Amino acid sequence: MKALVFHKINDVRVDTVDDPIIEDNRDAIIRVTSTAICGSDLHILDGFVPQMNNMVLGHEFMGIVEEVGSGVGNLKKGDRVVVPFPIACGSCFFCNNKWPTQCENSNKNYGPDGGLMTEKGAALFGYTDLYGGIQGGQAEYVRVPYADFGPRIVPDELTDEQVLFLTDIFPTGWAAADWGRIKGGETVAIFGAGPVGIMAAKSAWIMGAGRVVNIDIQQYRLDMAKKAANSETILWESEDQVVELIRSMTEGRGADVCIDAVGMEADRSLLEKAKAVINFEKGTTKVLETCLRAVRRAGVVSVVGVYGAPYDNFPLGRWFDKGITLMGTQAPVQIYIDHLMNLVQTGKVTLNDIITHTLPLSEAPHGYEIFKKKEDNCVKVVLKP
Repeated sequence: MKALVFHKINDVRVDTVDDPIIEDNRDAIIRVTSTAICGSDLHILDGFVPQMNNMVLGHEFMGIVEEVGSGVGNLKKGDRVVVPFPIACGSCFFCNNKWPTQCENSNKNYGPDGGLMTEKGAALFGYTDLYGGIQGGQAEYVRVPYADFGPRIVPDELTDEQVLFLTDIFPTGWAAADWGRIKGGETVAIFGAGPVGIMAAKSAWIMGAGRVVNIDIQQYRLDMAKKAANSETILWESEDQVVELIRSMTEGRGADVCIDAVGMEADRSLLEKAKAVINFEKGTTKVLETCLRAVRRAGVVSVVGVYGAPYDNFPLGRWFDKGITLMGTQAPVQIYIDHLMNLVQTGKVTLNDIITHTLPLSEAPHGYEIFKKKEDNCVKVVLKP
């Protein structure tokens, strides 16, 4: 089959690789009909999350069931399904406590420590050997472990584009807002106007936020946030400028909720890059630190942007003094997906309005290039195998 394969930093190619096969009685083989490029894929491409071996990338995908193992009773050949990006067994301590992203059984590198290079949580599709080494979905076919727990059958009336983002970016945006404990009327400041930041904005409105603001360094992304999520927008010029604007909107207090939908790959100066090298850091915590400034006292900072390394001079004093609740991890998609599917099916949310590019799988490297370099007003790329 054809698949998008990571070879080394800044080197992805569409190769011919072996077709996946059933390896466990809870597996399914899916023929992929739609898949997407995610900002998290760039973490591997750029070397922020290390991967030494060739790997099929991609954790946002859906398709048609071609084969199921003997232990899968909820799916059959021909079913059309959307697949959550975390891989979880459904029966361990964490799965039973609604934290499938911390599953004890799906990742051979699982452990309680959560270190930089060891003991990670649940396996993720196409997201390095650290997270299970499971081949991803930017391919013609993919093996889905624990297929009796993860995939959801898609209603016939919904197109691929309407539900594809239930795999990751909508549940991730929903998690960010949910962790913010939105009850109604809050001001929510979302750092990032990429796909996850826009989905967080859509989610915040559904939960009853009174004011939603997206912040980004790219005007075209802010334009998309305004169009797709009806957000107010701030073009980032400096940390102080953003913080003061948010405080000016909130009687000097700061936002009730700040969401970091950027993570460690935020834009950096040469000086900041040099500091990171000296301190053995991957990327920067600039956005997270700005969230801690921009949030009000006793507010919530919700982190869905990815961070992978320890960071020097993290502002623990500000976090402690302001009484901030800080929450973040991979989104527990399996817990949210049925509710979110219903929101799509009943027309309460639209997800496909952020798609800017639809390409054949053969053009996936080009999709990566324009997404990474922010060319051609690229917000979200969907690939068709």
